[in-house]
Amino acid sequence: MTQPTPDAIAIDPSQLTLGLYVWLDLKWMDHPFLTNRVMIKTPQDLAILQSLPLAGKLHYIPSKSTAEPLSFGDTQVPDIQEPDSLALEHQKLAKARQEKMRHVKDAAARAERAWEGAASATREALVSLARSPRASGQQLSQLSRDTAAAIAQGPQALLHLLGTKEDHGPQFHALNVMTLCMLVGHKVGLSERDLTDLAMAALAHDAGKADIPLSILRNGHRKKHEEDHYRLHVKHSVQLARESNAFNGTAIAMIADHHEAADGSGWPQGKTDMSVGARILAMANRYDRLCTPEGNGVAPLMPAEALAHMLRNEVSRYDPALLRTLISLLGVYPPGTVVKLNDGSLALSVSPGEQITAPRVLLYSPDMPETEAPMLDLSKEQDLKVVEAIRPTELPPDVLLWLNPQKRLAYYFSVENGTQG
Repeated sequence: MTQPTPDAIAIDPSQLTLGLYVWLDLKWMDHPFLTNRVMIKTPQDLAILQSLPLAGKLHYIPSKSTAEPLSFGDTQVPDIQEPDSLALEHQKLAKARQEKMRHVKDAAARAERAWEGAASATREALVSLARSPRASGQQLSQLSRDTAAAIAQGPQALLHLLGTKEDHGPQFHALNVMTLCMLVGHKVGLSERDLTDLAMAALAHDAGKADIPLSILRNGHRKKHEEDHYRLHVKHSVQLARESNAFNGTAIAMIADHHEAADGSGWPQGKTDMSVGARILAMANRYDRLCTPEGNGVAPLMPAEALAHMLRNEVSRYDPALLRTLISLLGVYPPGTVVKLNDGSLALSVSPGEQITAPRVLLYSPDMPETEAPMLDLSKEQDLKVVEAIRPTELPPDVLLWLNPQKRLAYYFSVENGTQG
C-alpha cells in the first residue's frame, strides 16, 4: 500500500457519497477494487465500500474528488441494498480483478520457467567452452535454434522482467542481450536462420572475458594498458567460437563486431560496415551494460535513462531504424523502471504493454510477498496510467527494498501460444 497524498483527509464511512475519491488503508486482498484508491462512480461502488471494515481506515482526497463528504452520520443509502445483489457485485469485481491479472502473471511465469532452463544451459556452456569447446558449442547451438524457432514461429513474443535472482554469472548478461537481440531482430524481419546466428553470437559475445583478470573486468576506471588488455576479450571470444566448430562465419563476424559503431568510433577496428545482426548486438549489449555496469564504481542507469543516454549522447553510434525499434519494444517506461500512477500508487514496470506509454506493472503491495502482488496491464485500464518515472534514490528504504529495481534487471521472453516457456 502507498500512503495517502498530503491533502488526504480522514473521514468516517458514513460520510461516503458519489463523487468522492477515497484512499482505503486496507490490504489489497481485503477489498475487491483494482487498487486502494477508488473514485466512487456508481451506487454499486458506494454500496461495496460501505460493506467494508473502513472505520479508521478511510481518507478522501479533495483535489481528485468531484463532491464533498456527507455530514458525519448522514449516510447516503445506495439504491441496491439487497444483500444477495451486493454480494454478487462484490464477487464480480473480485473476479474481474483476478482475471485481469491472470494473463499477465501466466505470461510472466512462462518466461521465468523458460529462463531457468536457458540460464542453466548457458552458464554450463560458457563456463565449459574453453575446455570442452565442441560440446559447449553444441549446447549453445541447440538453445539458439530453439529460441529462434520460438520467436520466429510464435504469434507474439513478449519481454518480461524476471524476479530477483541470487546468482550473477555470465548467463545473466548473455541472456539479456540475446533476448533483446531476438525481439529487435524479429521486429525488423530477420529470418529464423538469421535469428539463430544472432542468438549464437549474443550468447557467446563475451565468452572471452574468462581470459581477462577479474581485477581488470571489475575496474570501472581502467588505465590505458588495462583497457587494452580488456579489449582482448573480443579476440578471445572469436577464438573460442571458432574452436567450438558450432558457429558459422556470420555469427563469428557478429562477435568480432559487437563493440563497433555505425560512426566508426567503436573498436577493435573502428569499422562502419557491420551486418544488421552485428549492429543489433552492439546496441543491445550497450543498453544492458548501461543498466547493469560491469565495472565497480560505475553507477547504473535506470532503463529509461539508458535509452535517453543512447539517444542524446550516442545516437551516431547506432542504426537509427534499429534504435527506434528498440525504443518501441521497450516502451517509454522499460522493464525495471519504477513508476508512479495517477492514483498515487507506485509500481515496477515488468513488461512493455500494447501502448508505448502503458506498460505491464507490478503494484507496490508491501502487505504481501512480491510473488503474490498484483500485476496489471495498464493498456487495458482506462482509469490508471503512468504519470512519471521515479529514481530509485528517491524511494524510501522500505519501498526500495520491496521493489528492488536494480537487482531485477534480468529479462526473458514468452510466446503467446505457449511454445516457449
